[in-house]
Amino acid sequence: MSNIIAIVGRPNVGKSTLFNRLTESRKAIVDDFSGVTRDRHYGKAEWTDKEFTVIDTGGYVANSEDLFETAIREQVVIAIEEASVIIFMVDVTTGITDLDDDIANLLRKGKKPVFVVVNKVDNTALENEASVFYSFGLGEIYTISSMTGSGTGDLLDEVVKHFEDIQEEENTLPKITIVGRPNVGKSSLINALIGKDRNIVTPIAGTTRDSIHIHYNQYGHEFMFIDTAGLRKKTKVKENIEFYSVMRTIKALEDSDVVILMLDAQEGLEAQDINIFHLAEKNKKGIVVLVNKWDLIDKNEKTMKTFEDQIKHKLQPFTDVPILFISVLNKQRIFKAIETALEVQKNRGKKIPTSKLNDVLLPIIEAFPPPSTKGKYIKIKYITQINGVAPMFAFFCNLPQYIKDPYKRFLENKLRENFDFSGVPIQIFFRQK
Repeated sequence: MSNIIAIVGRPNVGKSTLFNRLTESRKAIVDDFSGVTRDRHYGKAEWTDKEFTVIDTGGYVANSEDLFETAIREQVVIAIEEASVIIFMVDVTTGITDLDDDIANLLRKGKKPVFVVVNKVDNTALENEASVFYSFGLGEIYTISSMTGSGTGDLLDEVVKHFEDIQEEENTLPKITIVGRPNVGKSSLINALIGKDRNIVTPIAGTTRDSIHIHYNQYGHEFMFIDTAGLRKKTKVKENIEFYSVMRTIKALEDSDVVILMLDAQEGLEAQDINIFHLAEKNKKGIVVLVNKWDLIDKNEKTMKTFEDQIKHKLQPFTDVPILFISVLNKQRIFKAIETALEVQKNRGKKIPTSKLNDVLLPIIEAFPPPSTKGKYIKIKYITQINGVAPMFAFFCNLPQYIKDPYKRFLENKLRENFDFSGVPIQIFFRQK
């Protein structure tokens, strides 16, 4: 189960600025993915060797005035239920507002660690004014300026102390999670695969309190399904279905080996799907894309290819991913989906002998060496696979610092062409020989 920090608070207190600082700052907190849409509201971050997911709740508020405050309160309720740590952000320049008080009341009732973060504290005079926020009764306050970043380090030092150390449980069966936006057919797919005869399936009380682990063992396949569908607690969640499903998806995704990203053929690949895809890639999970409701699309012989190209274009640069067109309603290709997911899991654990790697790749590197930089020639001497949960390769060379991204991508493509790593993110490192 992952550690999730939720940033809550009323609008315009600087939640997004802090979110951007935590997830995208070039100060090595985290590296950004290329080509991700700008409207994502969750991302991966790291502080003192601890990785976590940050969620900026501001992106999920409905715009209508009357729903506005209700939506913010709902989000706080969901955050209390789902997040590991809550950052409650307030603005020193406006002091305490009624909405701040409302949020504080909700947070006092919750059992999660809450950090009151006073933003826009840019000088000593404002530092003194920040003490008014002690009146929330939520303990210590942390003053920061999310624009300049002052104070965020001290805040994170305290926040990470509240993370649970995640124990890797011993379970050798592959864990497969189906993710996707609401109503794409996740529950229907699981029901269709399992069949209504539920006695084949034994739900094992989950390791996390919120996703059911289903042991699937039929037709010669055995694995664990992690089902997040239909598990919404009946909280007062009306507006924030999307926010809620994102919280659940992130937890399920980090708990799995292979992620099946399910799309609706009529809606195509949307920004939230792309975000989830990149989060799975970042977490080094195997990935399969399923396009459901394919029976509802008017088709000719080019439709599938065109659709596939469009998806791959949006998923760049990682496009070596199986894409299947299915119809859960007609049970079309649903078992193929499971077979593909299990193949991807095999690819994820694939080990290539060092001799084979060198026999195949060194002649290619010799024919297409890395471009020389500043008159220096880079020589790659040998290659080996590093042990890890997902494929990682070390290329030993004389001047690792001069190898640029385009050449790294070239090597990744050659690895994929010669050894099947379909659906699996590959990491490449250059080491000094």
